[in-house]
Amino acid sequence: NFAQGYGARKDFWQVYFTAPTGSSDRSTYVGGVDQAVIDAVNSATGTLDIAAFEWNIPRLTDAVLSAKNRGVVVRMVVDNEHTVEDEDSTIERLIDAEIPMTYDERSAFMHNKFMIIDRSLVIMGSMNFTMNDAYRNNNNMIFMRSSRAVEAYQQEFDTMFNGIFGPKKAAHELSFTADGVPVNIYFGPGDDVLSALNAELSKATRQIRFMTFSFTQDSVGNTLMERANAGVTVTGVFETRGSETDSSELPRLFCVGLDVRQDGNGYTLHHKVFIIDDSTVITGSFNISDNATRSNDENLVIIQSPDIARLYIQEFERMMSQSRQPDPADMRCG
Repeated sequence: NFAQGYGARKDFWQVYFTAPTGSSDRSTYVGGVDQAVIDAVNSATGTLDIAAFEWNIPRLTDAVLSAKNRGVVVRMVVDNEHTVEDEDSTIERLIDAEIPMTYDERSAFMHNKFMIIDRSLVIMGSMNFTMNDAYRNNNNMIFMRSSRAVEAYQQEFDTMFNGIFGPKKAAHELSFTADGVPVNIYFGPGDDVLSALNAELSKATRQIRFMTFSFTQDSVGNTLMERANAGVTVTGVFETRGSETDSSELPRLFCVGLDVRQDGNGYTLHHKVFIIDDSTVITGSFNISDNATRSNDENLVIIQSPDIARLYIQEFERMMSQSRQPDPADMRCG
Protein backbone atom coordinates (compact mmCIF):
# COMPACT_ATOMS: atom_id res chain seq x y z
CA ASN A 1 0.00 0.00 0.00
CA PHE A 2 0.94 3.63 -0.50
CA ALA A 3 1.00 6.44 2.05
CA GLN A 4 -1.99 7.92 0.23
CA GLY A 5 -3.53 4.98 -1.58
CA TYR A 6 -4.22 1.27 -1.72
CA GLY A 7 -2.93 -1.37 -4.10
CA ALA A 8 -3.16 -5.11 -4.71
CA ARG A 9 -2.04 -7.52 -7.42
CA LYS A 10 -2.74 -11.04 -8.62
CA ASP A 11 -2.32 -12.90 -11.90
CA PHE A 12 -2.46 -10.42 -14.82
CA TRP A 13 -3.83 -7.44 -12.88
CA GLN A 14 -3.03 -4.79 -10.32
CA VAL A 15 -5.69 -2.55 -8.75
CA TYR A 16 -5.14 0.85 -7.13
CA PHE A 17 -7.32 3.30 -5.21
CA THR A 18 -6.53 6.84 -4.13
CA ALA A 19 -6.87 7.76 -0.44
CA PRO A 20 -7.46 11.51 -0.18
CA THR A 21 -6.64 13.08 3.18
CA GLY A 22 -8.64 16.26 2.54
CA SER A 23 -5.49 18.36 2.56
CA SER A 24 -5.19 21.25 0.11
CA ASP A 25 -1.45 21.58 0.81
CA ARG A 26 0.32 20.34 -2.31
CA SER A 27 3.51 19.71 -0.35
CA THR A 28 1.68 16.74 1.22
CA TYR A 29 0.86 15.24 -2.18
CA VAL A 30 3.44 12.47 -2.12
CA GLY A 31 3.27 8.71 -1.76
CA GLY A 32 0.12 8.35 -3.83
CA VAL A 33 -0.89 5.85 -6.47
CA ASP A 34 0.50 8.14 -9.16
CA GLN A 35 3.82 6.57 -8.13
CA ALA A 36 2.63 3.25 -9.56
CA VAL A 37 2.06 4.99 -12.92
CA ILE A 38 5.45 6.72 -12.71
CA ASP A 39 7.16 3.40 -11.93
CA ALA A 40 5.45 1.79 -14.93
CA VAL A 41 6.55 4.62 -17.22
CA ASN A 42 10.08 4.34 -15.84
CA SER A 43 10.04 0.65 -16.77
CA ALA A 44 9.22 1.36 -20.44
CA THR A 45 11.89 0.23 -22.90
CA GLY A 46 10.21 0.44 -26.30
CA THR A 47 6.88 2.26 -26.62
CA LEU A 48 4.62 4.49 -24.54
CA ASP A 49 1.18 5.56 -25.80
CA ILE A 50 -0.85 7.91 -23.59
CA ALA A 51 -4.48 9.05 -23.91
CA ALA A 52 -4.97 11.90 -21.43
CA PHE A 53 -8.01 14.05 -20.70
CA GLU A 54 -5.97 16.13 -18.24
CA TRP A 55 -2.26 16.26 -17.45
CA ASN A 56 -0.40 18.12 -14.69
CA ILE A 57 1.64 15.79 -12.44
CA PRO A 58 5.23 17.13 -12.58
CA ARG A 59 6.87 13.84 -11.55
CA LEU A 60 4.93 11.94 -14.19
CA THR A 61 5.87 14.54 -16.80
CA ASP A 62 9.52 14.06 -15.78
CA ALA A 63 9.14 10.30 -16.20
CA VAL A 64 7.69 10.65 -19.71
CA LEU A 65 10.51 13.00 -20.72
CA SER A 66 13.05 10.55 -19.31
CA ALA A 67 11.45 7.74 -21.30
CA LYS A 68 11.75 9.76 -24.50
CA ASN A 69 15.35 10.66 -23.72
CA ARG A 70 16.33 7.00 -23.32
CA GLY A 71 14.83 6.13 -26.68
CA VAL A 72 11.28 5.07 -25.87
CA VAL A 73 8.87 5.97 -28.69
CA VAL A 74 6.29 8.19 -26.97
CA ARG A 75 2.98 9.26 -28.52
CA MET A 76 0.02 11.08 -26.99
CA VAL A 77 -3.65 11.82 -27.62
CA VAL A 78 -5.06 14.64 -25.50
CA ASP A 79 -8.20 16.68 -25.03
CA ASN A 80 -7.12 20.13 -26.22
CA GLU A 81 -9.36 22.11 -23.87
CA HIS A 82 -8.24 20.30 -20.73
CA THR A 83 -4.50 20.08 -21.46
CA VAL A 84 -3.10 22.78 -23.75
CA GLU A 85 -5.67 25.36 -22.62
CA ASP A 86 -5.39 24.47 -18.91
CA GLU A 87 -3.18 26.84 -16.90
CA ASP A 88 -2.11 24.06 -14.50
CA SER A 89 -1.12 21.65 -17.25
CA THR A 90 2.47 20.49 -17.69
CA ILE A 91 1.74 19.39 -21.26
CA GLU A 92 3.81 22.24 -22.72
CA ARG A 93 6.98 20.53 -21.51
CA LEU A 94 6.05 17.47 -23.57
CA ILE A 95 5.13 19.61 -26.58
CA ASP A 96 8.48 21.42 -26.29
CA ALA A 97 10.17 18.00 -26.29
CA GLU A 98 8.47 17.35 -29.66
CA ILE A 99 6.53 14.33 -28.46
CA PRO A 100 4.05 13.50 -31.26
CA MET A 101 0.61 14.56 -30.09
CA THR A 102 -2.91 14.49 -31.54
CA TYR A 103 -5.41 16.96 -30.10
CA ASP A 104 -9.15 16.43 -29.82
CA GLU A 105 -10.44 19.94 -30.52
CA ARG A 106 -14.15 19.07 -30.54
CA SER A 107 -16.54 20.51 -27.95
CA ALA A 108 -17.06 16.91 -26.83
CA PHE A 109 -14.33 15.37 -24.70
CA MET A 110 -11.54 12.90 -25.34
CA HIS A 111 -12.26 11.69 -21.82
CA ASN A 112 -10.00 8.61 -21.71
CA LYS A 113 -7.22 8.20 -19.15
CA PHE A 114 -5.13 5.25 -20.25
CA MET A 115 -1.59 4.25 -21.13
CA ILE A 116 -0.13 1.37 -23.12
CA ILE A 117 3.46 0.51 -22.18
CA ASP A 118 5.73 -1.66 -24.35
CA ARG A 119 2.61 -3.14 -25.96
CA SER A 120 2.35 -5.40 -22.91
CA LEU A 121 0.67 -3.32 -20.17
CA VAL A 122 -2.54 -1.26 -20.12
CA ILE A 123 -3.23 1.26 -17.37
CA MET A 124 -6.86 2.41 -17.24
CA GLY A 125 -9.50 3.65 -14.83
CA SER A 126 -11.11 6.86 -13.58
CA MET A 127 -7.94 8.69 -12.49
CA ASN A 128 -6.88 11.59 -14.63
CA PHE A 129 -3.14 12.15 -14.69
CA THR A 130 -3.46 15.14 -12.35
CA MET A 131 -2.50 16.08 -8.80
CA ASN A 132 -6.16 16.55 -7.90
CA ASP A 133 -7.18 13.11 -9.10
CA ALA A 134 -4.22 11.39 -7.44
CA TYR A 135 -4.45 13.20 -4.09
CA ARG A 136 -7.78 15.02 -3.63
CA ASN A 137 -10.34 12.89 -5.46
CA ASN A 138 -11.50 9.30 -5.00
CA ASN A 139 -10.36 7.27 -8.02
CA ASN A 140 -9.43 3.79 -9.14
CA MET A 141 -7.04 2.28 -11.69
CA ILE A 142 -6.49 -1.20 -13.08
CA PHE A 143 -3.20 -2.29 -14.63
CA MET A 144 -3.66 -5.21 -17.05
CA ARG A 145 -0.74 -7.24 -18.39
CA SER A 146 -2.70 -8.90 -21.18
CA SER A 147 -2.02 -9.08 -24.90
CA ARG A 148 -5.76 -8.98 -25.61
CA ALA A 149 -6.29 -5.88 -23.46
CA VAL A 150 -3.35 -4.26 -25.26
CA GLU A 151 -4.92 -5.21 -28.59
CA ALA A 152 -8.16 -3.44 -27.70
CA TYR A 153 -6.61 -0.29 -26.29
CA GLN A 154 -4.00 -0.10 -29.04
CA GLN A 155 -6.67 -0.05 -31.71
CA GLU A 156 -8.51 2.71 -29.85
CA PHE A 157 -5.34 4.74 -29.36
CA ASP A 158 -4.23 4.39 -32.97
CA THR A 159 -7.67 5.44 -34.23
CA MET A 160 -7.62 8.60 -32.14
CA PHE A 161 -3.95 9.31 -32.89
CA ASN A 162 -4.99 9.31 -36.56
CA GLY A 163 -7.53 12.03 -35.77
CA ILE A 164 -10.73 9.99 -35.61
CA PHE A 165 -12.84 10.80 -32.55
CA GLY A 166 -16.36 10.38 -31.26
CA PRO A 167 -19.16 8.83 -33.33
CA LYS A 168 -16.86 8.50 -36.36
CA LYS A 169 -15.08 5.57 -34.72
CA ALA A 170 -16.08 2.03 -35.64
CA ALA A 171 -17.24 -0.41 -32.97
CA HIS A 172 -14.53 -2.72 -31.66
CA GLU A 173 -15.57 -4.15 -28.32
CA LEU A 174 -13.50 -7.14 -27.25
CA SER A 175 -14.18 -10.12 -25.00
CA PHE A 176 -11.48 -12.46 -23.75
CA THR A 177 -10.31 -14.47 -20.76
CA ALA A 178 -7.03 -13.83 -18.93
CA ASP A 179 -5.87 -16.21 -16.19
CA GLY A 180 -9.40 -17.59 -16.11
CA VAL A 181 -10.94 -14.13 -15.64
CA PRO A 182 -13.55 -13.04 -18.24
CA VAL A 183 -12.97 -9.46 -19.45
CA ASN A 184 -15.10 -7.29 -21.75
CA ILE A 185 -13.77 -3.97 -23.03
CA TYR A 186 -15.88 -1.25 -24.67
CA PHE A 187 -15.03 2.11 -26.22
CA GLY A 188 -17.68 4.78 -26.62
CA PRO A 189 -19.33 6.09 -28.58
CA GLY A 190 -18.40 3.58 -31.29
CA ASP A 191 -19.46 0.70 -29.07
CA ASP A 192 -22.89 0.68 -27.45
CA VAL A 193 -21.50 1.03 -23.94
CA LEU A 194 -24.83 1.90 -22.37
CA SER A 195 -26.53 -1.28 -23.57
CA ALA A 196 -23.60 -3.37 -22.35
CA LEU A 197 -23.77 -1.69 -18.95
CA ASN A 198 -27.52 -2.21 -18.60
CA ALA A 199 -27.27 -5.81 -19.77
CA GLU A 200 -24.64 -6.59 -17.15
CA LEU A 201 -26.57 -4.87 -14.36
CA SER A 202 -29.66 -6.84 -15.36
CA LYS A 203 -27.79 -10.06 -14.51
CA ALA A 204 -27.60 -9.12 -10.81
CA THR A 205 -29.39 -11.60 -8.55
CA ARG A 206 -28.31 -10.46 -5.07
CA GLN A 207 -26.61 -7.08 -4.83
CA ILE A 208 -25.50 -4.03 -6.80
CA ARG A 209 -23.16 -1.46 -5.27
CA PHE A 210 -22.13 1.68 -7.14
CA MET A 211 -19.96 4.80 -6.78
CA THR A 212 -20.58 7.51 -9.37
CA PHE A 213 -19.27 10.97 -10.16
CA SER A 214 -22.03 11.80 -12.65
CA PHE A 215 -25.16 9.68 -12.89
CA THR A 216 -27.85 11.25 -15.04
CA GLN A 217 -28.75 8.39 -17.40
CA ASP A 218 -32.40 7.37 -16.91
CA SER A 219 -32.05 3.92 -18.48
CA VAL A 220 -29.45 2.88 -15.89
CA GLY A 221 -31.62 4.26 -13.11
CA ASN A 222 -34.50 2.22 -14.52
CA THR A 223 -32.36 -0.93 -14.53
CA LEU A 224 -31.39 -0.41 -10.90
CA MET A 225 -35.02 0.05 -9.89
CA GLU A 226 -36.06 -3.05 -11.85
CA ARG A 227 -33.40 -5.09 -10.07
CA ALA A 228 -34.44 -3.66 -6.70
CA ASN A 229 -38.05 -4.60 -7.43
CA ALA A 230 -36.82 -8.13 -8.14
CA GLY A 231 -35.27 -8.35 -4.68
CA VAL A 232 -31.72 -7.24 -5.46
CA THR A 233 -30.13 -5.01 -2.79
CA VAL A 234 -29.07 -1.75 -4.45
CA THR A 235 -26.80 0.71 -2.62
CA GLY A 236 -24.81 3.61 -3.99
CA VAL A 237 -22.77 6.71 -3.30
CA PHE A 238 -23.07 9.79 -5.53
CA GLU A 239 -20.62 12.66 -5.82
CA THR A 240 -22.52 15.38 -3.96
CA ARG A 241 -21.91 18.09 -6.56
CA GLY A 242 -24.78 17.95 -9.03
CA SER A 243 -26.54 15.11 -7.25
CA GLU A 244 -29.60 17.16 -6.31
CA THR A 245 -30.31 18.51 -9.79
CA ASP A 246 -33.34 17.55 -11.85
CA SER A 247 -31.15 15.49 -14.18
CA SER A 248 -29.48 13.44 -11.42
CA GLU A 249 -30.69 9.92 -10.69
CA LEU A 250 -30.19 10.40 -6.94
CA PRO A 251 -33.59 11.97 -6.13
CA ARG A 252 -35.70 9.36 -7.87
CA LEU A 253 -33.66 6.41 -6.56
CA PHE A 254 -33.85 7.89 -3.06
CA CYS A 255 -37.57 8.53 -3.36
CA VAL A 256 -38.33 4.88 -4.20
CA GLY A 257 -36.53 3.85 -1.01
CA LEU A 258 -33.09 2.77 -2.23
CA ASP A 259 -30.08 3.31 0.05
CA VAL A 260 -28.35 5.98 -2.02
CA ARG A 261 -26.12 8.58 -0.44
CA GLN A 262 -23.90 11.59 -1.06
CA ASP A 263 -20.14 11.34 -0.67
CA GLY A 264 -18.17 12.80 2.22
CA ASN A 265 -15.08 13.93 0.29
CA GLY A 266 -14.77 17.71 0.43
CA TYR A 267 -13.29 17.48 -3.04
CA THR A 268 -14.64 14.90 -5.53
CA LEU A 269 -15.76 11.29 -5.64
CA HIS A 270 -14.66 10.56 -9.20
CA HIS A 271 -15.33 6.81 -9.47
CA LYS A 272 -17.53 5.37 -12.24
CA VAL A 273 -17.95 1.93 -10.66
CA PHE A 274 -20.58 -0.80 -10.32
CA ILE A 275 -20.03 -4.03 -8.38
CA ILE A 276 -22.43 -6.88 -9.09
CA ASP A 277 -23.06 -9.91 -6.84
CA ASP A 278 -19.62 -9.73 -5.18
CA SER A 279 -18.08 -11.00 -8.41
CA THR A 280 -18.23 -8.50 -11.31
CA VAL A 281 -16.67 -5.03 -11.49
CA ILE A 282 -17.54 -2.38 -14.07
CA THR A 283 -15.16 0.58 -14.23
CA GLY A 284 -13.42 3.03 -16.56
CA SER A 285 -13.73 6.63 -17.69
CA PHE A 286 -17.41 6.27 -18.60
CA ASN A 287 -19.67 8.59 -16.60
CA ILE A 288 -23.31 7.50 -16.52
CA SER A 289 -24.44 10.40 -18.69
CA ASP A 290 -25.75 11.21 -22.16
CA ASN A 291 -22.49 12.93 -23.14
CA ALA A 292 -20.49 9.82 -22.27
CA THR A 293 -22.95 7.74 -24.27
CA ARG A 294 -23.25 9.87 -27.41
CA SER A 295 -20.19 12.04 -27.99
CA ASN A 296 -17.23 11.66 -25.61
CA ASP A 297 -14.43 9.20 -26.22
CA GLU A 298 -14.64 6.78 -23.29
CA ASN A 299 -13.62 3.31 -22.21
CA LEU A 300 -15.30 0.81 -19.92
CA VAL A 301 -14.21 -2.60 -18.66
CA ILE A 302 -16.36 -5.39 -17.22
CA ILE A 303 -14.26 -7.88 -15.24
CA GLN A 304 -15.71 -11.00 -13.65
CA SER A 305 -13.36 -11.65 -10.73
CA PRO A 306 -14.35 -12.15 -7.08
CA ASP A 307 -10.80 -11.16 -6.11
CA ILE A 308 -11.05 -7.80 -7.89
CA ALA A 309 -14.64 -7.36 -6.69
CA ARG A 310 -13.48 -7.83 -3.09
CA LEU A 311 -11.08 -4.91 -3.45
CA TYR A 312 -13.74 -2.68 -4.97
CA ILE A 313 -16.17 -3.66 -2.21
CA GLN A 314 -13.58 -2.52 0.33
CA GLU A 315 -13.36 0.82 -1.48
CA PHE A 316 -17.15 1.02 -1.60
CA GLU A 317 -17.32 0.43 2.14
CA ARG A 318 -14.77 3.21 2.69
CA MET A 319 -16.97 5.54 0.63
CA MET A 320 -20.10 4.46 2.50
CA SER A 321 -18.42 5.07 5.86
CA GLN A 322 -17.75 8.68 4.81
CA SER A 323 -21.10 9.24 3.11
CA ARG A 324 -24.22 11.00 4.33
CA GLN A 325 -27.92 10.54 3.79
CA PRO A 326 -29.50 13.13 1.49
CA ASP A 327 -31.85 15.66 3.04
CA PRO A 328 -35.35 14.44 2.08
CA ALA A 329 -36.40 18.06 1.60
CA ASP A 330 -33.81 18.40 -1.19
CA MET A 331 -35.01 15.20 -2.90
CA ARG A 332 -38.52 16.59 -3.62
CA CYS A 333 -40.19 13.20 -3.16
CA GLY A 334 -43.90 12.92 -3.92
